[in-house]
Amino acid sequence: MNDPTVFFVDDDAAIRDALSLLISLKGMRTAVFASAEDFLSTYCADWRGCLLTDLKMPGMQGLELQRALVERNIQLPVVVLTAHGDVATTRTALKNGALDFLEKPVDDDVLVDVLRNAIRIDEERHRAAAAHAETLERLARLTPREQAVLQLLAGGLQHRDIAERLKISPRTVEVYKSRMMEKLQVRTLAEVVRVGAGTLLNAR
Repeated sequence: MNDPTVFFVDDDAAIRDALSLLISLKGMRTAVFASAEDFLSTYCADWRGCLLTDLKMPGMQGLELQRALVERNIQLPVVVLTAHGDVATTRTALKNGALDFLEKPVDDDVLVDVLRNAIRIDEERHRAAAAHAETLERLARLTPREQAVLQLLAGGLQHRDIAERLKISPRTVEVYKSRMMEKLQVRTLAEVVRVGAGTLLNAR
């Protein structure tokens, strides 16, 4: 299920049928599960979209499912749906990372808006992760000397200062910088600094 999907967990078959039909009619894919245990046993790491889960269910309940997601590093945005909401439960759900907390009966338009926003957040998260992975792959192509030039440029040093620090000529710094920028596929010093700053943060 690489396409964005609303994964809906609810033990009430009538609610599963009604809401999954509504979600489908609004143009979103759905996959339904009768229990949190069914969802966890079926889950695949390449799933994209969001999780809509009931709070009170037999067996593993909604808050327990949230904790299980954190423990397993499952990062699907979570929307909690319940007929038994209270301030303490809402606070716990949000503290555990829930994107939103909706009470039954939920307004159709509100639910659809929340789910679309959750899917958008998931898409943005995966785009950012893919971009980061691509940057790391490019960084791995740099020689140790090119990496050193990158980090010193990101630290704000001028070419002459970098040359003195590395005991090479300013012209050689230029050569390393040019090769480094080509490998990273960046065109401006601002992009170099951004990539280099990220490298420094990851190294800490």
